[in-house]
Amino acid sequence: MHIEELNKLNPHLIIKEVNDQSFRVYGKIVAGYDFSGLLDYMERETPVPDEGNIYRASVAELEQFAVCERLSKGFYGEMPIQTGYCNGRNSTLNGLEYHIGSEIDIAVTDLVLLLGRLQDVADGMYSAEMIDAYFVPKGVALQLYETTLHFSPCKTEAGGFKCIVILPRGTNEPLENDKAKYGDKFLFARNKWLLAHPERKPLMEKGAWPGIIGNNIEVKI
Repeated sequence: MHIEELNKLNPHLIIKEVNDQSFRVYGKIVAGYDFSGLLDYMERETPVPDEGNIYRASVAELEQFAVCERLSKGFYGEMPIQTGYCNGRNSTLNGLEYHIGSEIDIAVTDLVLLLGRLQDVADGMYSAEMIDAYFVPKGVALQLYETTLHFSPCKTEAGGFKCIVILPRGTNEPLENDKAKYGDKFLFARNKWLLAHPERKPLMEKGAWPGIIGNNIEVKI
């Protein structure tokens, strides 16, 4: 579905192109890398679940491609990284997370990202009215800065979405200790801080901080 059609169906949102100048506060397009092997593998070998999302933080078959080593050395400055994916049928905001270190997202299908700024979290709360929505075309790779609030992509077609996710290694793994030990209400997993929408019961049941106020934004198709 084209961005023009999406905007007609979503008058509650202004969905922008990812090359819009406003995206500069959230990240930038990653150029100069050959992601064709990763994209081909994702299209051939990874499923879209019938319901919900599937997230795999580290996939050995993806990490064997030379571009991952090049990213680790050149893009991340010799930091160890993990390459995985998020595929699914999500269409709502549900939560907003951030990490220490940039995330690279590569759109295997067209998708929409709902983004916010960590700087706009006040007294532990974030207003969904501040969210910006961006249409990311198939094949485009983005760097999301560590101050960018983000979560699952949203689908633009009934068949769902596919997205490659690259992060510093170990991100999103379970914490070794109870998070209460650290006194940080946003901390949810290793290198993962999360604010959830209180309507998203599965996150609430896992102890996520109900830090999003306002509507649980939906991208309609």
